[in-house]
Amino acid sequence: MLKANASQLNLFKNSDNPFEVVPKLPYKFSYKFTSDDGIERTMMIEDWEIGMLYWNCLKRHEGDEAKACDDVRKKYFDDFAKTKDLYLFLGTTREFHMMALNPFVIIGTFHPIKMTQFTLF
Repeated sequence: MLKANASQLNLFKNSDNPFEVVPKLPYKFSYKFTSDDGIERTMMIEDWEIGMLYWNCLKRHEGDEAKACDDVRKKYFDDFAKTKDLYLFLGTTREFHMMALNPFVIIGTFHPIKMTQFTLF
């Protein structure tokens, strides 16, 4: 349906149609962490940024999926954990909202540089 909508011409625009469907990721990326209540949780990442990171790493490694996945892992676990604070934006999916124990997924990340709080005295 997306491709059919993309091929539909627009009466009010005079340009080529640049719409292109991004290929589906062959992997599902997720985070496993311990929440404030002490429970270990696993949440799938649905953020487009991790998908584009994977495709760029795959291109850089000339199709080597293992190296591309390793680069994604290093970026999210090593780079963000060591030099940045990591905040997760959560959302729910209608598909799993009424039937899953935890319908939440990670829909975005925010990773500012870690700041050190200095004391006044």
